[in-house]
Amino acid sequence: MPIAPLLIAVSATIAGLLGCAHLLYTFTSNKFDPRDAVLTEALKHVSPVISKETTMARAAKGFHASHSFGVMLFGLVYGYLSLWHFDFLRQSPFLLGLGMAVLTGYLALAKRYWFSIPLRGIGLGWALYGAGLLAVLGSV
Repeated sequence: MPIAPLLIAVSATIAGLLGCAHLLYTFTSNKFDPRDAVLTEALKHVSPVISKETTMARAAKGFHASHSFGVMLFGLVYGYLSLWHFDFLRQSPFLLGLGMAVLTGYLALAKRYWFSIPLRGIGLGWALYGAGLLAVLGSV
């Protein structure tokens, strides 16, 4: 098997695993809660300006879950395409560029807003995807 699909598949796997871990932490731990117990309690009762139908705590849980789904979807789609339909992926500049753009966006978010573990994971995924992309472009 050529190296390009493997590089993209490993990149997608890293992203997918990060998304799975994020979803698991969202619903089974307090890892995304504030360290301040008073603030944690307040977030359970304060609504965002946009609507009184939710609280900041519930909204945050939903944002974390939907973020996880997006990263998991990226991993599943690009893993699937790279391993089972690589010719289709290779022939689609749009999908190849979109994958790089999505990972670049996650990398920028990780650098600006997150912490070292997701930054390193997404950085590795970005580098592997980039290497796969270069391998694809070199074989065209």
